[in-house]
Amino acid sequence: MNRRNPFPFRTEAPPRLRNWPAQSIAAGVFAALSLATAAAAPAGAAQNEVPIAQYWMDLATFNLMGMDEMPDMQGIPGGLLGGMMGRSSAMGRDGRHARGVGNFGQTKVQTIGRQIDIALHTRERPAGTSAVQQVPGGADLGAEPLHLVTPPREGGQRGTDEPDYPEPPRGRIFFYWGCSETVKPGQPRVMDMANFSASDYAGFMQGRSVRDRGARAEPGHAIWPNERENSRIQRQSTLVGEHAVAGEGVPDGLRFRIDAAHDFMPSLQVSSSGDPRQSVRVRWQPLASARAYLVTAISGGMDGDSVPEMVIWSSSEPPESGMGLLDYASNANIDQWLRERVLLPPTQSECAIPEGIFAGREGTMLQTIAYGNELNLVHPPRPTDPKAVWNPQWSVRVRNKSLAMNLLGEDPMQMPDGEDERGSAPARQEKTGVRRLFRGILGR
Repeated sequence: MNRRNPFPFRTEAPPRLRNWPAQSIAAGVFAALSLATAAAAPAGAAQNEVPIAQYWMDLATFNLMGMDEMPDMQGIPGGLLGGMMGRSSAMGRDGRHARGVGNFGQTKVQTIGRQIDIALHTRERPAGTSAVQQVPGGADLGAEPLHLVTPPREGGQRGTDEPDYPEPPRGRIFFYWGCSETVKPGQPRVMDMANFSASDYAGFMQGRSVRDRGARAEPGHAIWPNERENSRIQRQSTLVGEHAVAGEGVPDGLRFRIDAAHDFMPSLQVSSSGDPRQSVRVRWQPLASARAYLVTAISGGMDGDSVPEMVIWSSSEPPESGMGLLDYASNANIDQWLRERVLLPPTQSECAIPEGIFAGREGTMLQTIAYGNELNLVHPPRPTDPKAVWNPQWSVRVRNKSLAMNLLGEDPMQMPDGEDERGSAPARQEKTGVRRLFRGILGR
């Protein structure tokens, strides 16, 4: 615990929205765990169950304040908006940043639109390789074929000689959970940060999280996009069809097919109009490719004595904040969390936030995630006979998610009162979203 991160949570807001009260209180990062690759081989079997080449593709669709594409508004070019929302350089687990990554890493942050990250590693070229990926005709990714390159690494992070003396935390957290029009018995749980212990925090809320098992700019990984090809993914882009990857150290025949169930997910349209003093009903348009949903809301401010306060709510039936779950999740994890009622089923399209828990608070951030289907392929497949020798040549993992972030109580599909907007419904929606975006950035 230190003065930079007084509350040990993670929030998923874009960097430029982190001046909101909720983000100024809740900060921190969950540690990313590496993909487990080694498996025990049967006695006497000369084999390596780690594939020679490992390929990862992460797909993401982000909707912010009703916008599912970064528009080019008059005087506000989309590139400028993207810069204001923040770009983070890609860092590997070696603590070093990769140079020349372009837009790589945007699936990890909420940048409006469709995002893609691709990474390739082959043990035949552990220091890195270069590869060419053939994509289906009409993919419209801005490049065809895709050129995967291994970016150079920067030097290690510099330390600081300035001591970071811990300060006593202060403030209160109010935690609610579950879809309900009224506050359920036993809620909220309240934590006074000035008097809590480690055991108090452990029992305050369940802290599930997901492992990072996808595309990263790790040492020796060839990536796309990169400085050479740094395309903006268009709304109509698609990955459905046959893909082939070839390069130094890549086994022949690395070919796979992506079907519609594993393509970019549509934009998740969410509305939550209503008076925060009453129960606010959150609604969304169901996505055919969604495996499950999760809704969270967070707001912060000060009480009458200028003591920080935070209100957290999630749609989970058990007391799970969901802050560590707004990310990719494996099919097995999703199925487990559906059984535990942490996630909402794909047939559900609305959820009620209890009456009055966000009353009197401005800038309550609502986040909704639709989990997609994860595709896992390995060639050749694992033999059914556990004693058979198995030396896989390559593996492919494709992950998918669609997220929406809105202000609670505002419906991006509706125009503000008193405004006379011209043009098509999509154009009005985008312009309204831009205004609300800037209201959030400026704290208005």
